[in-house]
Amino acid sequence: MGERVSWVRRAVLGTVLVLLMVVAGTAFRVWQVAREDDRTHADAIVVLGAAQYNGKPSPIFQARLRHAMDLYEEGVADRIVTAGGNRAGDAYTEASAGANWLIEQGVPREATLAVGEGSDTLGSLRAVAGAFGERGWRTAVLVSDPWHSLRARTMANDAGLDTWTSPTHRGPIVQTRETQFAYIYRETGALLFYRLTKTPADNIGGTGLG
Repeated sequence: MGERVSWVRRAVLGTVLVLLMVVAGTAFRVWQVAREDDRTHADAIVVLGAAQYNGKPSPIFQARLRHAMDLYEEGVADRIVTAGGNRAGDAYTEASAGANWLIEQGVPREATLAVGEGSDTLGSLRAVAGAFGERGWRTAVLVSDPWHSLRARTMANDAGLDTWTSPTHRGPIVQTRETQFAYIYRETGALLFYRLTKTPADNIGGTGLG
């Protein structure tokens, strides 16, 4: 009996250690990819949507859009695709609000494409993949917040795109270490959930980013 209890304890301990290693390894990859800034030329720059208020992008969204505009001006791609749908009652989608903001900043209208579908990262990227397929595009530089980059890239690649990431390092999300740790924690859980279920994890950690 004692040997059986000892074996069960070792099995439980081994399982816990494996789970801890998986979580730690995923958190490290979230942190690692957050530091990557790949500006290889692509068919398009894709900006993941965030909140907008009656057509005005939130500070988080504006930080992403400014970075995308910098990439466009550097010649990383000839067009910027804005992604994201809307909530019930909204007059604008995240995509249209983002595209309008870019045009107001001087980006030519013909260099923008708003894909206003999807209520979360996965839905938005699947819609973007469909728009790419219609135009014969395949490669994209993804612009989001640093900690969101790995999950967004994983979802985009699963949707059939060939992507790399150039996250923004401006905006509220990267201002304090406490915020950064909170987002790493949240994105670690969200990525593990996605890998297990292939479904989005909109509110893990309470940040509300799909």
